[in-house]
Amino acid sequence: MRMRKKKNLGPRMEKCAPVHVRDGFALKGRWREELMPQAREVRLELGCGKGRFTVETARRNPEVLFIAIEKVPDALVIAMERAMAEEVRNVFFVVGDAALLPDYFAPEEADLIYINFCDPWPPRGQAKRRLTHRGFLETYRKVLKPGGRIEFKTDNQPLFEFSLKEFPAAGYELSEVTRNLHENGPQGVMTDYEAKFYEQGLPINRCVGTMVEWTGPEPEE
Repeated sequence: MRMRKKKNLGPRMEKCAPVHVRDGFALKGRWREELMPQAREVRLELGCGKGRFTVETARRNPEVLFIAIEKVPDALVIAMERAMAEEVRNVFFVVGDAALLPDYFAPEEADLIYINFCDPWPPRGQAKRRLTHRGFLETYRKVLKPGGRIEFKTDNQPLFEFSLKEFPAAGYELSEVTRNLHENGPQGVMTDYEAKFYEQGLPINRCVGTMVEWTGPEPEE
């Protein structure tokens, strides 16, 4: 996500201190214990952007601890301000990188991972940078519980078709595969991008990958 740098970013981040985790590495293995001991699940979102999906999903699931990770502070601050304004107390935000997930979370610490409208990195040579590349999917296995899930949405058809091959190759069983999620009306919580695409009549792709027993990586084609 490219955004214009905000001159007042620092003060705005400070005002969001109650929902901002400054050092995600320090909470490895202790997220639930430190932030919400009563939580029945821990869910992560990779690339939360401005937080429309994040905050509304957390609001609808008050018994779940949500951790949103975003590389761009200028987007993250908007998400944090949303959480603060709506007084949603079960979601926390980290400026971080999905590639470092095992450094933030202990094995089996997460129940579910959301990946919404990630960068498709269309050049073939950039495939390994896609968040649904098998290399990333193998990384997620290091923090998900057995049977943990990844929920993935995208408007990008080539990325979706690519992902449908990558999930099984990394030990995930596919379900709820659709290439037009909102065909019969809005389904679930939308991101900001998703709402815009829906208004334009563009189809949204979605699938769920459930982590299963796995013997190891398969060679890439």
